[in-house]
Amino acid sequence: MEAALRTGSRTQVRLCTNYETMSHAAAEFFVSKYQNSAALSGRFIVALSGGVTPRRFFSLLASSPYVEAIQWSLTHFFWADERCVPKDHIENNFKFAKDAFLSKVAVPRENIHRINGENGPERAARDYEQTIRSFFGTPAMPVFDLIILGAGEDGHTASLFTGTAALHERTRLAMPVSSGSVHLGRVTLTLQVLNHAEQILFLVSGRSKAKVLHEILEDGNPKEFPAGLVQPVHGTVTWLFDREASSLLINRTYMNDRYETIFSP
Repeated sequence: MEAALRTGSRTQVRLCTNYETMSHAAAEFFVSKYQNSAALSGRFIVALSGGVTPRRFFSLLASSPYVEAIQWSLTHFFWADERCVPKDHIENNFKFAKDAFLSKVAVPRENIHRINGENGPERAARDYEQTIRSFFGTPAMPVFDLIILGAGEDGHTASLFTGTAALHERTRLAMPVSSGSVHLGRVTLTLQVLNHAEQILFLVSGRSKAKVLHEILEDGNPKEFPAGLVQPVHGTVTWLFDREASSLLINRTYMNDRYETIFSP
């Protein structure tokens, strides 16, 4: 990325001209974090999200120049959440990522750690937590190198919805989610796990997200939207969004014709 981010804060924000430039910026961010993590630890541990917004970003990862910049055998993929549907179901987040890029790059099968949502919320959450603990090999909170998230029109992120028990969980890594606001049973990483990541990248696109983005970034999240509660303990959260999503933001500083920086709240 060419435009500078404001530093000295755990929250960084960047406005991109449109959805396409936002997707390229996300791919550049991904490669940069891969390079840092691979150099430091010899591996890169990522948790992905579903939804429509990352579709183009995912497809870019399987294309030049991004695909050649990553040694995929060093990269491990987890998921921030999953719907409890079969793995070939159209609403399955694993299938979404697999179709978009995982099936097109040289990721070893053993590096893909999906949530087995087809087993139902309770069992899938227990099994996924065990998978994470076994992989990281520590009873402490796992530290993902990068977790990619979105923000819903209702302010949810991953499958953390306002008013659900998973928001208040302090010891578990993964929780089943079933409530009136959730159409399907789901499994989600807990807020504690998200807040121990080294890097959080939010991707937000479209005018329908403008109100939530404004309330989180400029109003101080008075409604306590789950997306606004993602505040890493030691890491950094970066908000990457397009012009439509930023339409209600006021504190703008334009940097160049490709990217525009909004100062950290």
